[in-house]
Amino acid sequence: MSGRRFLRRTLEHRSPAQFGTILDCARYDRPAALVTAAQSRLRGSDMKLIMAIIKPFKLDDVREALTPLGVQGLTVSEVKGFGRQKGQTEIYRGAEYHVNFLPKVKIEVVVPADLTDQVIEAITKSAHTGKIGDGKIFVMDIERAVRIRTGEVDAAAL
Repeated sequence: MSGRRFLRRTLEHRSPAQFGTILDCARYDRPAALVTAAQSRLRGSDMKLIMAIIKPFKLDDVREALTPLGVQGLTVSEVKGFGRQKGQTEIYRGAEYHVNFLPKVKIEVVVPADLTDQVIEAITKSAHTGKIGDGKIFVMDIERAVRIRTGEVDAAAL
């Protein structure tokens, strides 16, 4: 099916609010790119960003749990924060100090949508200690990904 025919048939079955998203795709020169871009925007995101905030000593366990799932890369940041823990009190050289922000590690990984549940389960099992402060996992849609070196887009860029 040609790009123009696909676009016309798509517009016939969409609400006026969706026209902008579909017509945005018209900037592509090639019909194949038009069809691919329009289809990906209509069906939603095929990629998810999974952000996990965990205890620092659990980082290696999480990385080892994600490797067998085919996760090829992740970003790690050292962060500080607090949740229900509300900080902690430490004694150093006889003096008591109240630490408001606890050191944590933030892991960010982008995966295909069909792998999301497996990755969440792997992170949950490997980061779990059963104590307060184990962390949180957040999942967000990724609209587009581009590999800078090759120009690959979306799932091919992961």
